[in-house]
Amino acid sequence: MLERENWTTRVGFILAAAGSAVGLGNIWRFPYVAGENGGAVFLIIYLLAIIFIGYPVMVTEISIGRKSNRNPVGAFKSLAPDTPWWLVGSLGVFTGFVILSFYSVVAGWSMAYIFKAIGGFTPEMEFGALFGDHIASAGTTLIWHALFMILTIGVIAGGVVGGIQKVVKILMPVLFILLVVLGIRSLTLEGAGEGVLFFLRPSLGDFTLDSLGAAIGQAFFTLSLGMGAMITYGSYLSEKDSITDSAGYIVGLDTLIAIISGFAIFPAVFALGMAPTEGPGLAFVTLPGVFAEMPLGSFFGFLFFLLLSIAALTSAISLLEVVTAWLIDEKNWPRKKAATVLGIIIFLTGIPPLLGYSAWSGFSFLEMDILDTYDWFASDLFLPFGGMLTLIFAGHIWGARNTSSEANKVQSKINVGNLFGILIKYILPLVIFIILVLNIYETIF
Repeated sequence: MLERENWTTRVGFILAAAGSAVGLGNIWRFPYVAGENGGAVFLIIYLLAIIFIGYPVMVTEISIGRKSNRNPVGAFKSLAPDTPWWLVGSLGVFTGFVILSFYSVVAGWSMAYIFKAIGGFTPEMEFGALFGDHIASAGTTLIWHALFMILTIGVIAGGVVGGIQKVVKILMPVLFILLVVLGIRSLTLEGAGEGVLFFLRPSLGDFTLDSLGAAIGQAFFTLSLGMGAMITYGSYLSEKDSITDSAGYIVGLDTLIAIISGFAIFPAVFALGMAPTEGPGLAFVTLPGVFAEMPLGSFFGFLFFLLLSIAALTSAISLLEVVTAWLIDEKNWPRKKAATVLGIIIFLTGIPPLLGYSAWSGFSFLEMDILDTYDWFASDLFLPFGGMLTLIFAGHIWGARNTSSEANKVQSKINVGNLFGILIKYILPLVIFIILVLNIYETIF
């Protein structure tokens, strides 16, 4: 077997894992899902989901990864040999594969918009038509999709330390600074207070079962849970580093950036009379309109789409690393070959959702286009289902005591105890199962 790399520092691991968590899920997906689901009500449910579901699942996945020192498939094989539990790891690898295929398409849009912002946003522009024309141009979006995948492959081919750790140590601080700058600018706009109230003042009338399911699904998506990323990153973690504290920092950073994203977007949207319920087009239709009305708007638009592209890259590298680690561990492939071959296959898998806005625009599955169909299966079904099975495995097959022991191996500020065992064995699997049923029911009926 090829020699495995390890993170050289705990900070490197935290930044890499936070980079995995912080991505389009925070800056593109979080604001529009929050906008569609009541703003402050969604935020409260989301924060509760992060604390009581996201953190325990993350600790569990990192513990499985470090104990096994393997990719998601190899991890379950190692901890439960001669059982079919390795299929749970396979589901994680497959889910990461699917998410990256459409994730790269959206990331390509954000990269293209960097240059549209440089060209200038003006109030006279029809931003809905601009976005519609862009995604309907299959040739243009295909080039941006390819460029983003080439960047992602290049980082992964460089290795855990020379590629991932080196890149995220630069990109994560830049991402944070850009987001804070945009947040400050948004909050200083006249009329921004209404957006702040929408984001922070809950109204019980805004609560729906959709909000509940969306918030928990968003917690899984944004924390990269259920897709094998945290198992894979955990497998490179030193025995001397604290799992519980590291998971706390990762969850904290991810949540902070999601909240700052809300402050960067909702005040600006309300200040300029736009709709927070735009949906997936919020970043590409509503926000350019906001930037067009702001002093130095094109500059801030450039910063925003640069930020969006950086966030997309830090998450994409973790998704490609999951499937790359599988080929390296299980098939003894060289890293560069594994990253390149899988990157090309993922690129090809991303072509159908890309064409869903042009040649295949007539496709509809439960009233969803191809990209939304990919997203629904991966985010609303595969992620929570994989997370639920991982918890059942950790609680009943490997054992809650073994999971806690691995998590608490290093003296830490945070230690998991009996409540953690009860959560992963009984409460969380049941909660996630209910959410899965609700997600399916709400979408189909």
